[in-house]
Amino acid sequence: MTSEGPTAGDPGTTGPVPRTPRPTPLLVLDVVGLTPRLLDHMPHLEALGRSGSRAPLGTVLPAVTCAAQSTFLTGTLPSEHGIVGNGWYFRELGDVLLWRQHNGLVSGDRLWDAARRAHPGYTVANICWWYAMGADTDITVTPRPIYYADGRKEPDCYTRPADLHDELTERFGTFPLFRFWGPGADLASSRWIIDATRHVMRTRHPDLTLCYLPHLDYDLQRFGPDDPRSHRAAADLDAALAPLLDDARAEGRTVVALSEYGITRVSRPVDINRALRRAGLLEVHTQDGMEYLDPMASRAFAVADHQIAHVYVRRPEDLDATRAALDGLPGIERLLDDEGKKTHHLDHPRSGELVAVAEPDAWFTYYYWLDDARAPDFARLVDIHRKPGYDPAELLMDPLDPYVRVKAATALARKKLGMRYRMAVVPLDPSPLRGSHGRLPASDDDGPLLICSTPRAVGDRVAATDVKSLLLRLAGLG
Repeated sequence: MTSEGPTAGDPGTTGPVPRTPRPTPLLVLDVVGLTPRLLDHMPHLEALGRSGSRAPLGTVLPAVTCAAQSTFLTGTLPSEHGIVGNGWYFRELGDVLLWRQHNGLVSGDRLWDAARRAHPGYTVANICWWYAMGADTDITVTPRPIYYADGRKEPDCYTRPADLHDELTERFGTFPLFRFWGPGADLASSRWIIDATRHVMRTRHPDLTLCYLPHLDYDLQRFGPDDPRSHRAAADLDAALAPLLDDARAEGRTVVALSEYGITRVSRPVDINRALRRAGLLEVHTQDGMEYLDPMASRAFAVADHQIAHVYVRRPEDLDATRAALDGLPGIERLLDDEGKKTHHLDHPRSGELVAVAEPDAWFTYYYWLDDARAPDFARLVDIHRKPGYDPAELLMDPLDPYVRVKAATALARKKLGMRYRMAVVPLDPSPLRGSHGRLPASDDDGPLLICSTPRAVGDRVAATDVKSLLLRLAGLG
């Protein structure tokens, strides 16, 4: 009777143990607002697509950051991962909350979970993609202000590991939070993120690096996508990206650049909450002469999110009255009911009982007061956490206030002296805004795009739900 001898890798053998090859390292750039039209002004990214491959990228409804990114990373739609917008009404808390940061809000199997099953030890760096905090990534950098006990709010970021915070701050300065969002938002924040990404790749060598670049969001909303200032913003971001693309090429990284949505031209703000209030459905409470939305008492109210608004109706018997208040409101294209939400994969408990979709040239404000003299003080501030809806007017300085820049300079002086300050410069008239998003794109030219440094990596079109599997395949793990 004979037996086979031991083979390499069996227990007790002395031969070499086969090693799993390292995955192909990836750099995934979320270039917010990138479209084929803008690519004409971005020679470095255009060249990347020309030597590699590119395709139109599908998005989700609503086409906003948190929902789209969650779909890219889980391969599922909002009805499954639960991110129905950049915020929603938390019924269990009785409060509207936007721009939460805890990854636990996202349901589903993440990209890095799948990667680690295929290759234990797979390492991931998340540089400013959303829902970063609490995520099971190896390296995290995300905006996080300091809220001092005396009420001051100062720029900063959160990092994991913790010592990366001082490392980045010493090299690149404090994270420029007030240039990441607000009237001062500009290229400086994207430059800081690019510098941080380059540093993390050089010093930590993660297998997957996620990098979020928000710069195109600003001027495209301020001026519209066809304005020369928006074209200049695209060219400036492309130039800032060049060293990062060079680093990736030198390290042998596969680069994927994608966008969550395209920004299209708008001209009409729609005051959806004011319509609900006039119909007697929305309630407010008053303190110190200021009116505050009372979501727990309201029969119906809307959480505005660019060109989408979740309309929360407290009782089923108020649905007809809510529809009647909104039917025919100029700027609303359609109201999605239960069947409509199911069709668009928004049938999730976090969604409103109705979802309003704006017409192509319109977008929704969060405003609920009927007299500007009764507006809450936060309405004139950059305050993304207290406003019960998205406010793109935070990108502007009030053009009707002749002293707005003096007020801003005074506030900055108080800030530098360590004193409390209020940067009350945001206008209550949002009509100058010229760009928005959230609807599904009418054409590929106005929609998101995916570019890959690998030739023939993509076909004619990439679905948002296929980004996860595409990245796994590019890493050699699919």
